Amino acid sequence: GESVLAEIDGKPLQAKRNLSLEKKRSKAILDACPGLQEAERDVAGDFLLEEPEQCLELLLQLQALPEGEAILEWPEGVKFRVLGQNSGSGFNMQIKRDNDWFALQGELKVNEDTVLEIQHLLGLLSGSQGRFLKLKDGQFIALTDAFRKRLDDLKAYADISGKKVRINPLAALTLEDWDDESGTIKSDKHWQAHIQRLRHARDYQPVLPSTFQAELRDYQLDGFIWLARLAQWGVGACLADDMGLGKTVQGLALLVDRAPNGPSLIVAPTSVCMNWEIEARRFAPTLNPQLLGTGDRQKLLDELGPYDLLICSYGMLQQEQVADMLAKIRFQTLILDEAQAIKNTATRRSQGAMSLQGDFKLIMTGTPLENHLGELWNLFRFINPGLLGSMEQFNQRFAGPIERDRNTQARQQLKKLIQPFILRRTKTQVLQELPPRTEIPIYVEMSSEEMAFYEALRRDSLATLVNTEGQPPGQKHLQILAAISKLRRSCCNTRLANPDISLPSSKLAAFGEIVDELLDNKHKALVFSQFVDHLHLIKEYVEGRDIKYQYLDGSTPAKERQKRVDAFQRGEGELFLISLKAGGVGLNLTAADYVIHMDPWWNPAVEDQASDRAHRMGQLRPVTIYRMIAKQTIEEKIVALHSHKRDLADSLLDGADISGKMSADDLLSLMKSEA
Repeated sequence: GESVLAEIDGKPLQAKRNLSLEKKRSKAILDACPGLQEAERDVAGDFLLEEPEQCLELLLQLQALPEGEAILEWPEGVKFRVLGQNSGSGFNMQIKRDNDWFALQGELKVNEDTVLEIQHLLGLLSGSQGRFLKLKDGQFIALTDAFRKRLDDLKAYADISGKKVRINPLAALTLEDWDDESGTIKSDKHWQAHIQRLRHARDYQPVLPSTFQAELRDYQLDGFIWLARLAQWGVGACLADDMGLGKTVQGLALLVDRAPNGPSLIVAPTSVCMNWEIEARRFAPTLNPQLLGTGDRQKLLDELGPYDLLICSYGMLQQEQVADMLAKIRFQTLILDEAQAIKNTATRRSQGAMSLQGDFKLIMTGTPLENHLGELWNLFRFINPGLLGSMEQFNQRFAGPIERDRNTQARQQLKKLIQPFILRRTKTQVLQELPPRTEIPIYVEMSSEEMAFYEALRRDSLATLVNTEGQPPGQKHLQILAAISKLRRSCCNTRLANPDISLPSSKLAAFGEIVDELLDNKHKALVFSQFVDHLHLIKEYVEGRDIKYQYLDGSTPAKERQKRVDAFQRGEGELFLISLKAGGVGLNLTAADYVIHMDPWWNPAVEDQASDRAHRMGQLRPVTIYRMIAKQTIEEKIVALHSHKRDLADSLLDGADISGKMSADDLLSLMKSEA
């Protein structure tokens, strides 16, 4: 009513209300309090707020109104009190060295009566999802979203035990953006020197050594600079570029840069070790690459010095004696290639790797995370131990929330923590800088049983050919080619040379590893072999792994050929198995961006024609070509012909075999071990 009648102290009174002004003021308060606008209203007009968070937000909004505009009344004995909103202005922190870590001490001054120690403040975060922290006696403080996020990050990166809050030196970058708005940070000389070293490393401008004989593409030069800066800072690195982007050449550039200061070690799969040696001799002539083999290992290790590059296989590292010998040496640079090999903490190769010492540790892998986050934890335990905490802490802070709860904040915090130490570029990102094609040889070391079979076959063949003296040159030529063909087939699989002897094929195992990585990264591949029966064995292997594929050899009818090509182009199949002669020309298979040659052909031009099934008009992605080569066999000598007798290959414009241009003596020399 507009008129109000009342009796106060026995005296009747009347008041006249200004309803329009009351409505105007009421509307102003409603407009200033979004919390009321979002609330439900019952039939009596009361506002209903179900969640405590909503009530606390409304209290903050009401407290912000000019004094006297709103009066708060509470039921007796019940009261919420918000001690204002805090953006970190009352926060101060001191950072001091604590052994190998840094200790954090500090407090948040809420008001004259309320001061929260840093460990208490971080502890309160656990009991609250929103920006309100519950104190005692129904008191709350509100944090701005920005300040809450900073505290959440600090809690994620800090080690909190009892009254102690510590942070790993490698997590220093996460505190870099704590500016004056977050409060005052005071630090001792050790922290300041640590940050200074970090900034110096960031500003460091390394120069590519003049003795390095490869022309790096722009993104590869960026990779070298990034690696050199982390080495300057004194922290480990993970180069996680996509397959075929030249991680090896970037690593070699860094090795040359650091070589004067001492020896370096590379640990790689057996099939990749020789590739490192070949690439080092080709691009880094000042380095002295040495494979750690079965000779006098101790003598080799004792004599290591500047410019020496020791190359060791993971298989060798698994041997306890070898691991112990290597662990006694502090290497200038330590590289684990295909580092997913140590992803499982319990394996001997992982344990051997963890015992190695290096001033700069680098892991290279196109798949730093294959199955679960625990693998990433182990890789970082090698390059930067302690950064991700213990396995238990890592699971609690990151792995559990990310994998189980799909927690976006935890994922962002983990990304922020590891980002300074990991560099990943995909083919798509650097497409503009890539050449049309990249060729990579894969050297496969055969097992001792396979090697014994090969060697017996080679000697028997040579003994047989000695008795062909006096035969017509043409016939002798064919007999030598037949013997070479049998040797080449044995490099692929012993069953191809002798159906009664079935040894596990090292080349097929290496092929499987490549295919796993390709499929993990959503790539498709063409797989070529010049031997149809070899292709059948690959087909069996692929079917056994439930990998979808298309198949084509000389017996495939013309109409069926096109059907299978069209199906592959539509996305039906991850691999296309093709015999070299049947599918080497005339096919358009641009759905694939990888090509795998399972066995080297005499004439590289024939292989190039086959590779061009993927690398042709309509291909929008760079094409990577792998050539599988059995080490210490005739295959290596055939590949050597590709470069040493390229003029001979180039002269074969009609596409004939190189073998047709070679004398019987030249062919025979390929079978002799000293050739």
